[in-house]
Amino acid sequence: PPSGPANPTAPPPRALGPPPLGSVGAAPRAEGRPSAACPEKEECSVPADTVLAPLRAALDACRATVQKQVCNDIGRRLTVLEDSWAQGKLSAPVRKRMSLLVQELQQQHWDAADEIHRSLMVDHVNEVCQWMVGVKRLIAETRDLPTGETDGSADTEPRDPPTGETDGSAD
Repeated sequence: PPSGPANPTAPPPRALGPPPLGSVGAAPRAEGRPSAACPEKEECSVPADTVLAPLRAALDACRATVQKQVCNDIGRRLTVLEDSWAQGKLSAPVRKRMSLLVQELQQQHWDAADEIHRSLMVDHVNEVCQWMVGVKRLIAETRDLPTGETDGSADTEPRDPPTGETDGSAD
């Protein structure tokens, strides 16, 4: 009968469901270049400190303007992240994307940092659910800081908008 499958041993057609787990095509690109320190291998040894130090520096920058209770909650969640990392509970794709998220945060690319946060929540919710809320809040609070205070962890100077080529000294 025409109503049955053409090949009874073939799997049924796939319905649209959640995206596949893993990092294939899901990780945002780092300015179009593959990371030299961590090519697309499963073994990605991102040191915890390269992620945690800038996050803690961002939290410190927020302490002057953000409620103490909020900062303490973010700090507790960063400790959970640190413990998970130290105990080897985070997969290579999560460690790599957290490294990218921190890079975007340091460069004040708020939307890119948010996008990485969302992709981690979708693709790795069981790994990140206990601490990612703190990272999301930290992104939001850092974004709201007065300009100049957000750069405590970056090695580069804060981006200043161009103010004209000659500063008014010509003509």
